[in-house]
Amino acid sequence: MSGQGRTFFYSSLSPIPSSLIIIMSKRLVIALGGNALGKTPVDLVEEGYDVVIGHGNGPQVGMVNLAFEYSANNGGGTPAMPFPECGAMTQGYIGYHLQQAVERELARRGINKPCAAVVTQVVVDPADSAFQNPTKPVGMFYSKEDADRIVAETGYTFIEDAGRGYRRVVPSPIPVKIVELPIVEQLVGLHSVVITVGGGGIPVMEKGPGDYEGVAAVIDKDRASAKLALDLNADMLVILTAVEKVSINFNKPNQKDLDRMTIAEARQYIAEGHFAPGSMLPKVESCISFVENTTGGTALITSLEKAREALKGNTGTILVKE
Repeated sequence: MSGQGRTFFYSSLSPIPSSLIIIMSKRLVIALGGNALGKTPVDLVEEGYDVVIGHGNGPQVGMVNLAFEYSANNGGGTPAMPFPECGAMTQGYIGYHLQQAVERELARRGINKPCAAVVTQVVVDPADSAFQNPTKPVGMFYSKEDADRIVAETGYTFIEDAGRGYRRVVPSPIPVKIVELPIVEQLVGLHSVVITVGGGGIPVMEKGPGDYEGVAAVIDKDRASAKLALDLNADMLVILTAVEKVSINFNKPNQKDLDRMTIAEARQYIAEGHFAPGSMLPKVESCISFVENTTGGTALITSLEKAREALKGNTGTILVKE
């Protein structure tokens, strides 16, 4: 049961032996931000958790898309690449790098546990209002002059991003269904480290049973990870970011770091405007979505470096029902 650990029959990816060993473990879904991977997921494996990893791809998917367009329009002889395919490419190569890093560290520590990256599609609703209001920044930063030129040439939407320049934005719809969930469940049941919903998953629309069509969008990786955690009946959603704790009045003289939030408190802070839309807000909203729809599950927001200590209750911000 969620929050109480769960009983599994252990096997490896080799044929299941006739005698099976029953072990207890807790299931964590970790959403990795733009930070370097570090050794955090393996630290948590070493603590006895079953670890599932989601990750972002905002900068990478925009740059891959731009590279193909530049080549197509400047004599490179390559076609422009549709945005969903760019998402699939980045999900694949980022998953490849994470998988190698995890496998290397598992081997270094003598932990006999497989790791697999799963190219994952995530169904979105064509009626989602995000398609009328693109908000997700992707790709590199531009001057206003360059951004205006690209808008005139392509019809893309650009916004000014935190004083750093202008970036293309695409829709960021809510995840509805994870297509490859049954495969992920099987791998987690075998106690594999699983990398999935990379970049929030490749956004697709469901045209019919087993019939999916990619769409030009980027699903927020925290929202996709929260959906994954809920579907996997995870004990905890862990969102790793650049700060050790969630704060109200952030970067002000009266900043207050939070050890714990209830759902009601989190919603009050959101209403008061404490969390930036492109930064902490989707993380807190994702935690709310997971915690209020699960039994006994909790959510944790902390930094990559402090994750191990945060899971021991020594730091980080925990979100609970009440």
